[in-house]
Amino acid sequence: MLTVIAVLVTTPQLLSQNAPAIERNAFGQPDIQGVWSFGTLTPLQRPPEQADREFMSREEATEFVQNILDRRDAGFEQGPNGLNISYNDFWDEWGDGVGDNLRTSIIVSPADGRIPALAPGAVLQRSSSRDDIPSERPARFLLGGISKDGPEDRGLSERCLTGFNTGPPMLPSKYNNNMQLLQFKDHVLIVTEMIHDARIIPLFDIPFPNADLRQWMGVSRGHWQGDTLIVQTRNFTEKMASLSQPYAAWGSAENMQLEERFHLNQNGALVYEFTINDPDTFVEPIKGILHMNRSADRVYEYACHEGNYALPGILAGERQSEIQQ
Repeated sequence: MLTVIAVLVTTPQLLSQNAPAIERNAFGQPDIQGVWSFGTLTPLQRPPEQADREFMSREEATEFVQNILDRRDAGFEQGPNGLNISYNDFWDEWGDGVGDNLRTSIIVSPADGRIPALAPGAVLQRSSSRDDIPSERPARFLLGGISKDGPEDRGLSERCLTGFNTGPPMLPSKYNNNMQLLQFKDHVLIVTEMIHDARIIPLFDIPFPNADLRQWMGVSRGHWQGDTLIVQTRNFTEKMASLSQPYAAWGSAENMQLEERFHLNQNGALVYEFTINDPDTFVEPIKGILHMNRSADRVYEYACHEGNYALPGILAGERQSEIQQ
């Protein structure tokens, strides 16, 4: 989906005070069905110089966004009449603002907006093909690899197993920052555009399976609490990280419990809150908040599958390099 979203930068105090009543579906639930974009320029972690500030002012947010856009434009090739002719810029979908969420970071807890320290025994795994930075399987990061010996050494997104922004929790990245949410009386379906993963979430009382049943995206159970949809997820495979960024992975999600909350704010944005609770990986829970904007566009298929042309190409190229050495 290639969409440029115009966003309004406001302070929390300037949010509409006369918001319309929440629209509801045939089941009496808040109508949050549709396609939502979670692209944003808000960083995951708070810049150190703003460690004690959760929010920016309107003026600071405008300057913050413009500085990022200026740096981005300066790095792209310019054609005649100043036209940007960068192929990669055309396909990027980082987002062009922060919407009505003036937080200085997606992470709001710990209080400094930073990823907390690792628990004893937990490992921060970084993607690298350099021999001087060894790492062990399983490769839990999303892009790159720890070697080119086999597919197990490549990132999960490179293997088309999970997207590099789908999580859960969902976190914005380079492109395909879109998800479609479908509502039914006793189920919710969340489809992420990146690698077209679908999470089918029952909304009735059904126990979690035992620990022997594990999935890449975990097993989810949901319920409504007032006008907020709450989704609890556990039973992740130990091959997933508790928190992933494209080239880094923190710990193992084997014993992680994730809570996600969805509710509409006064401006019609879908507020997405997540809490990562994994004492095996972090010394304290991580809570994040981001806002999703409703999109009139469709979610398109991301036709990725393990064993695609890129992965055999990487491995075959390395075998040829070994022969020539």
